[in-house]
Amino acid sequence: MSDGWAEGDVAVLVRAGEAPRVVRLRPTPQAVGGSAVLDLSAELGRAPGGTVAWLGRQYRLVRPSLSDLLGGLERGPQIVTPKDAFHLAFLAGAVPGASVAEAGSGSGALTVVLATLVGREGRVASYDRRPEFLDAARRNVERSGLLDRVAFRLRDVAVAGLPGEPVHGVVLDLPEPWSVLRSAREALATGGSLATYTPTYNQLERTVRALRDERFEEVRALELIERPIHVGDGGTRPEFEMLGHTGFLAAGRKVD
Repeated sequence: MSDGWAEGDVAVLVRAGEAPRVVRLRPTPQAVGGSAVLDLSAELGRAPGGTVAWLGRQYRLVRPSLSDLLGGLERGPQIVTPKDAFHLAFLAGAVPGASVAEAGSGSGALTVVLATLVGREGRVASYDRRPEFLDAARRNVERSGLLDRVAFRLRDVAVAGLPGEPVHGVVLDLPEPWSVLRSAREALATGGSLATYTPTYNQLERTVRALRDERFEEVRALELIERPIHVGDGGTRPEFEMLGHTGFLAAGRKVD
């Protein structure tokens, strides 16, 4: 990453009281948010953090956080929520330099998380059986500036399985992940891990049984609950509303 802004860099406009707005650095004016036009050509070569005047307001132009990228995604198919996406990536061993296969591209939220975590030297292969889902995910990954790390492939892995390309990790966001476990195990390098995401108990039970049948080790299942805390002087307490059930996570590791 260079010190100054370069053409094609992904940036974010931030201002107190407003939602961050993800943009790209271009040498010409660009349409942002429908009809509004923003010209960032003067920022090329400058250091991040400068002020930009737009629509009569002053904004800071900074490099985006992963939270900014996820918040700026175009919504299409149901996304994996951040609380689940980060833990799925953790369970699958998505670390800098890793190669990870993902089945079920959706809107690309999980793909963005995986591509960020594997870094510039890592790679993500994202499979989906529906071209429109692949297109939606590809647009969001490109919008996030991570397209060079991701290969999108049209393939019904529930029928054809994952290809035999060796990977360090596999993430399955599918209705029937058990149908892919055998080919996923063959694709995994020894010591590699697999993580699945399913919404119902029946799916979770069948997935865990299949993980054990396919000789995965360290098999585990869990659910993540996110509860905000209201913090006040002498009145700190849990919020009454929380982000409860979104999906069940299961994982296993190829050892032998």
